[in-house]
Amino acid sequence: MTLTFLGAARSVTGSSTLLEADSTSVLVDCGFVQEWDLRGRNWEPFFFDPGSLDAVILTHAHLDHCGLLPRLVKAGFRGPIHCTAATAELAAIVLLDSARIQEEDAETKRRRHKAEGRSGKHPVVPLYTTTDVETVLPLFTPQPLNSPIEIGGGALATFHEAGHIFGAASVLVEAGSGGGRRRVLFSGDVGRWDRPIIRDPHPFDHADYVVLESTYGDREHDRHDVEERLAEEVNTTRDAGGNLLIPSFALERAQEVLYYLNTLLRADRVPHLVTFLDSPMAARTIEVFQRHPELFDENMSALVKRDESPFQFPGLTVVSSVHESKSINHIRGTAVVIAGSGMCTGGRIKHHLVTNIERPESTILFVGYQAKGTLGREIADGAREVRIFGATRRVRARVSRIHGFSGHADRTELAHWLSALNEPPRGLLLNHGELSSMEALRDYLVERAGAPRAIIPEYRERVELA
Repeated sequence: MTLTFLGAARSVTGSSTLLEADSTSVLVDCGFVQEWDLRGRNWEPFFFDPGSLDAVILTHAHLDHCGLLPRLVKAGFRGPIHCTAATAELAAIVLLDSARIQEEDAETKRRRHKAEGRSGKHPVVPLYTTTDVETVLPLFTPQPLNSPIEIGGGALATFHEAGHIFGAASVLVEAGSGGGRRRVLFSGDVGRWDRPIIRDPHPFDHADYVVLESTYGDREHDRHDVEERLAEEVNTTRDAGGNLLIPSFALERAQEVLYYLNTLLRADRVPHLVTFLDSPMAARTIEVFQRHPELFDENMSALVKRDESPFQFPGLTVVSSVHESKSINHIRGTAVVIAGSGMCTGGRIKHHLVTNIERPESTILFVGYQAKGTLGREIADGAREVRIFGATRRVRARVSRIHGFSGHADRTELAHWLSALNEPPRGLLLNHGELSSMEALRDYLVERAGAPRAIIPEYRERVELA
């Protein structure tokens, strides 16, 4: 059995791992690379023949895990894409939105080049189109949690709750034959315990090998109360007279922000400000949540039964049209604007940044991970100037972060997740993290958690599982 790391290897995004065992060939995730200096990888030919794959296993619907599926299908893949039912619905939303943004960005860039009288070495085209995405959707094959399924060549896969975003799963794959049969656990993105809306990560009791994410492997999350920190940000911005901009991922994070805002409003801990959810994708995501109440945790289930859904409260406007989105920037007084994308790489948040980033009274509040090379990372790291839509903007707005919102386990929580195993795995392979985070997590797990020495594969490295 071998694993080849084709993405998120010593980097955070673009998750993709090829598992080969006897007659089985399965790709676990097929993600979009979002780091600016690595985005050229999205255009590279696949390292393998897509038509030879038995199946794709999709852990969840974030773009950095599903975003290259249209290219995979266009290159010849025709097998099933196994995932949870909620992930299938959410991935469809994410991929169609991604294609639309790429088509619009390509058209905008073509117009700008024409106006500037210049042209590049290569034609400006989208990575894939909405038509390409439509060919992917029939391949999604929804699977239940906690039940083994056949994925080809006698291999089995079992999806279990990951606690990361709605529908996200960690996947245990059993493949190979005879004495060479192995159980490989793909963590996907491991969530956290006691977060709102969704259930806690599932504990596993046995795995021969574990492929483990390491996004926050070098730190502990801020243990301060998220509600208290969010209340501070809302009240501080209201007192300053500016707007509170929250770049937010449409899947889970936007809904989680609404959950906490609703809690604060019900307790009168923040003023009843007008709040905009300016993300059509987040609005469609809420509809998926409502269709799958079986995935709610106990507290969320109780809220729904009492008809107190956090996705509906006085003062909340779910924005759909572009015209409505633009009109937000004409409002006087303080407004809370939750908009995508979470790393400010595209979407409507960039338009709100243009209006507010040079206003000292406004606040840009980050509630999620900012990958290296993204606009969000530049702003969060304290850049004094940034380029948005081809123009340089001074960063005069107040910039703040709440780490407690993170949907990724920190190093202590990752060690806790591993501790459920009855015995240490034969091997631990780290991916999905900056190299410094991986190295820190490796050392932490060896020294503090008694784990075997971890391997940190390089991009396109092939690892044989003994």
